[in-house]
Amino acid sequence: MYSLDAAGSLMNYLWDSILWIFTPAHLSGPTGVWARLGEHLFYSGLSVLCAAVIATPLGLFIGHTGRGRALVIWLTGALRALPTLGLVTLLALLLGLGLLAPLLALTVLAIPPLLAGAYAGVESVDPAASGAARAVGMTEWQILTRVEVPLALPLLVGGFRSAFLQVVATATVAAFVPLGGLGRFIFDGLPVRDYPQMLAGAILVIVLALVSDAVFALIQRIVTPRGVRVARSGQDHAEILR
Repeated sequence: MYSLDAAGSLMNYLWDSILWIFTPAHLSGPTGVWARLGEHLFYSGLSVLCAAVIATPLGLFIGHTGRGRALVIWLTGALRALPTLGLVTLLALLLGLGLLAPLLALTVLAIPPLLAGAYAGVESVDPAASGAARAVGMTEWQILTRVEVPLALPLLVGGFRSAFLQVVATATVAAFVPLGGLGRFIFDGLPVRDYPQMLAGAILVIVLALVSDAVFALIQRIVTPRGVRVARSGQDHAEILR
């Protein structure tokens, strides 16, 4: 009986949350769903962009030269271990309230998957392709930009996909500072026990993450060379037959 009551309460909360989201008064305005969604995407996109400026060139260099690979593995593991909310709190105390603290924290969160995607993508390129490019007289820069990066694009996009999903899911901490974003619904609903509003914020973050993942999956498929897709498909069939 208790489990049935709990399930019924959960369904009621879900229904109330969906109604809350689509209430016209909650959709529009500076504190509405569309405005908070735009803020959330802005924080996420800016953080991933800042991380990409740092991590992608470094990852391409390491993948191309093979230097510093052990350091990168250690660094990505160390950065992933940092608690984002704790880092936001520390940076807010040091830098003050505002965008800078959560932006830096989310940038740190996005660096490991971008760095791993970049160097793993270049490392995965067949050495024969790079060797053939050197044989025809290409410079190291030309080999990287014209041969290795195009072939590494699927893993590069995969790094962006992982980074963006992690940042989207974690950008709710921006409301702790306090800023906007979808986390605002969760933090604003908590003191007054407005559970439909809190659950609505969580649902919106989940939906945004799923849509973002689908978009990046499509991009990843588009940038994957046809020959690579065919080879992977053949490997998948071989695994199934085993």
